[in-house]
Amino acid sequence: MVPLGGVGLQAERPTSNSSIALEKLRQLVREHRDDVEWRLPPERDLASSMGLGRRAVRRAMEVLEAEGIVWRRQGKGTFIGRRPAIQPLLVGNLADRTNPLEVMEARLQIEPALARMAAIRCSAEDIDALRRLAQKTSSALDDDGWELWDSAFHRRIAECARNGLLLSLFDVVQTIRREPDWRALRARARNDERRDSSFREHLMIVEAIADRDAPASERAMRRHLNAINANLQSIALGDDEEGRMDAMIDEAEELNVGTRA
Repeated sequence: MVPLGGVGLQAERPTSNSSIALEKLRQLVREHRDDVEWRLPPERDLASSMGLGRRAVRRAMEVLEAEGIVWRRQGKGTFIGRRPAIQPLLVGNLADRTNPLEVMEARLQIEPALARMAAIRCSAEDIDALRRLAQKTSSALDDDGWELWDSAFHRRIAECARNGLLLSLFDVVQTIRREPDWRALRARARNDERRDSSFREHLMIVEAIADRDAPASERAMRRHLNAINANLQSIALGDDEEGRMDAMIDEAEELNVGTRA
């Protein structure tokens, strides 16, 4: 076990005070902030040394992770700092080997599941953050601002799911979507009416998550992504008629329901 240093973590009767655990962990992190390879001791050891329950330590660790102060790697431990970004070499030239419709197919498989998991696992702070991010998309004044806040909104949901592997897959897709040509295509498919519609869909997703309604959260995310998919297809096909777009959304939803059944 890595020694805890001079943080005054003497053994006491176990309690469930998460605030005490958080303060002691902050002090421990401050002492080792310059050592990027240093790992925090396991939760069991931390709890024993602090005289606190493991639940209190686990909750405090979740706060530090949400703040970007520490990050965890399954089977490796907890490290100081933010989780490293997906390395560009891992993504390679995926953007050249795929297309927007394949990306949307991937999103339709990944993000509804993330929304369902988020409804079960997110915190009250997560929900507040999602509401703020949804409002930010509504107040964005240009496409660059919309892309920024829309991406942040969807990534926060992915983070709320608390699944590191799915979050990494989400980040791979997002890396592809940041390519300039792909951003330009989405800008062409976006207008004021569609922005308003997306904003309302964002709110529906947030409220379903806030209600802890996992099936409704999944459905709301799926309908939102189907609408985006239809908008992109309308541009790709050179057909921007409202009726055709609605039909494509309905058709996609029927296919998705059939697949889940």
